[in-house]
Amino acid sequence: MPGSNTYYSIIALLDIALVTFVLYKIFLLIKGTRAIQLLKGLGILLAVTIISQWAGLYTINWLLQKTIGMVFVALPVVFQPELRRALEQLGRGKIFASSSRQLGPEARKRLLEELVRAISQASQQKIGMLIVLVGESKLHEFTETGTYIDGVVSRELLANIFSPNTPLHDGAVIIDGERVVAAGCLLPLSENREVGRELGTRHRAALGISEVSDAVAIVVSEETGTISVAQEGNLTRYLSEKSLKEMLEVLYSAPENQNRPWWRKVR
Repeated sequence: MPGSNTYYSIIALLDIALVTFVLYKIFLLIKGTRAIQLLKGLGILLAVTIISQWAGLYTINWLLQKTIGMVFVALPVVFQPELRRALEQLGRGKIFASSSRQLGPEARKRLLEELVRAISQASQQKIGMLIVLVGESKLHEFTETGTYIDGVVSRELLANIFSPNTPLHDGAVIIDGERVVAAGCLLPLSENREVGRELGTRHRAALGISEVSDAVAIVVSEETGTISVAQEGNLTRYLSEKSLKEMLEVLYSAPENQNRPWWRKVR
């Protein structure tokens, strides 16, 4: 029946559109990570397998088929960081919870002022900083590695924590809402091999926490005083005080305004 053919055509188009959308999201998720290189290697392995079968190289083809089978079994282990990130992003749907970054106007204004002043001062004095701003993922496993603070964010508190030669200055400060949860925290280092060799441990830790959660990490270089921000596995460097303030305003703005792009992606 003509009507049935039209219905099945629409369903087929919808099916193709959904698959395309899912593949596109997967590509965005793994873009810039080591998963891209692994997928390239897997593609080459599949191509060589097909060529060996076509050329009649049966022994090599048999070995390649067995290798591919083992590779597919190992994929969940190899792609564990990317799979974890995908599941966390799925679980952080806006219908489940509101972000801890949603503060009242006065609290937001005070928080931004204290953060920007503390970071700007550290940048001028070339004092190393690593500040993590919590999103939906509460990062309990990382706050437990540091010293519990539970204090209101202030530039004086941050300056004292990151003062050179103090016990907590080498770790990360984790901020949830307008409170410093913990200091001296240990973060996972990024395994992205495309990260420049000139970047130190603080930058790799900032990228690492942004790869496994929705947290945003702010870094001040101890060598150059450069301000950088890591979000979703991407690093934005050479931020000025003005651009940092604009970024934080977007980050802590109302949900309908959070789609405005502010970052320049740097590999």
